[in-house]
Amino acid sequence: MVVLFLGGHMKNLILGSGSPRRREILTRAGYRFDVKTVDVDETFASGTDPGEAVSLLASRKMEALERQAVEGVVITADTLVVCDRLILGKPATKDEAIEMLTLLSGRTHRVLTGVCVREIPGGRRETFVQETKVTMADIPLWLMEWYVSGGEPMDKAGGYGIQGAGCLLVAEICGDYENVVGLPVARLSRVLYERFGVRPLAGG
Repeated sequence: MVVLFLGGHMKNLILGSGSPRRREILTRAGYRFDVKTVDVDETFASGTDPGEAVSLLASRKMEALERQAVEGVVITADTLVVCDRLILGKPATKDEAIEMLTLLSGRTHRVLTGVCVREIPGGRRETFVQETKVTMADIPLWLMEWYVSGGEPMDKAGGYGIQGAGCLLVAEICGDYENVVGLPVARLSRVLYERFGVRPLAGG
């Protein structure tokens, strides 16, 4: 268990996500934390605003962890890709991944990550949404098929991972790179410190 001494009492920092990418980002930023995972309903009503959708999904994960009676400062997050007002989650099949990449090819889309931070039990709560714009290269079919055949797109919103071989598909980004990977850690660090008194360990 990771324990931080803050403001005269003890707090645990908990990442409520099974994503290895989010764990890596938070670790690289100098935080020490426990990991708790939950399964939640990731559907939402048709026509839901994308920002509201990612906030809703992050909040559902937080509420599920509250029901597990975890204690500490808890972080949950969810990421969606939006193109042409279409919200793209994780592809269910390789064909669906190809369809997503075809839609994104040569165009600019938005990556939204909803983050919820709460001190459990009964503490303050902060929720925010971070947006990054990503412009894809014109992706030839052979490259899409090669990329999808490796399996990387299957657990990633929009069907690609910018931190992996998916970097070959991206022409330009505008905004926070780590947000595209899955956790806007720069903004999160400010929220953790200013609202919850949590900061990275000395020396990272």
